[in-house]
Amino acid sequence: MAEITQRDGTWTFDGETVRIAPGRGKGIHPLRQELGERAVPLRALAGISFEPDRKGGRLRLRLRDGACPVLRAADGRLKDAADPYQLTVEKDRSGVAEYFVEEVRNALLIEQVPAGPVDGFLLPGPAVPVAGGGGDGTASFDGETIRLTWNWKASDSKLSGGPVSFPLSDVTAVHWVPSIGLENGHLRFVLSGAPAAVRAAEHDPYALDLWGLSKKEYTAALVAAAVLVRLPDPTGKAAGGGIALEGATPAEIEAPAAPVPPAPSGDDHDALLRRLRELGELHRSGVLTDDEFAAAKQAVLKRL
Repeated sequence: MAEITQRDGTWTFDGETVRIAPGRGKGIHPLRQELGERAVPLRALAGISFEPDRKGGRLRLRLRDGACPVLRAADGRLKDAADPYQLTVEKDRSGVAEYFVEEVRNALLIEQVPAGPVDGFLLPGPAVPVAGGGGDGTASFDGETIRLTWNWKASDSKLSGGPVSFPLSDVTAVHWVPSIGLENGHLRFVLSGAPAAVRAAEHDPYALDLWGLSKKEYTAALVAAAVLVRLPDPTGKAAGGGIALEGATPAEIEAPAAPVPPAPSGDDHDALLRRLRELGELHRSGVLTDDEFAAAKQAVLKRL
């Protein structure tokens, strides 16, 4: 078990899952507070790194492309402070952070987890009901219905029309873009049968106009992710072409990329010895390179 606790949050790794619990207090970004704890399975990871600096450094989990609906909805637009897969590390905990990285990397190597993209989400979306936004209104989603309510800053066209509700079954796409510079952002829902011409978010009854005046506006990305993970495709699979996470087995979600037997669940002596023999066979057959075999062997010997 590897664990690191900082003001920013707590990360633990049990050999199979990285659990991320956000910190509490005013310094924690609203998106991370609202998202809550994340359990990231090893098969969803593409890598991990510790980036030291004069104040300490930063732990970063790199997820496989398409594994997380929040990252898919954000499309690379999250600031560091809002990214749930980053942890600010104080200087006196740099050694712990480096040990944490080593443990996760060894597990990735032993299990031969591929770093490439996945066909479907390997993490669940935000829990519902979920709400978020800012700017000229708030979006909420209960798992079946999306509702947009306006505040006094909304345009006359939105205020005169009143709150808008529509079922998930009418939604064909959802887009979240934060405010960047002088450009407003938006949370926009595309409905089936909607006209091709898209109005500015200020006047679109199916969009929030986000001005970037508060970090709270980033919580609109959570609404987008919760909707995105539930959007069906023509084959009845989850958005992104993958099987819906709930009730699916790892084999249904993704086939293993290399014939590497699973690591023993505990530190049973005989099981670890068998693991060493299996790694040796994989090395002799050319599946593992010399460097990969040496690192995997060392990881197993540490558990012995």
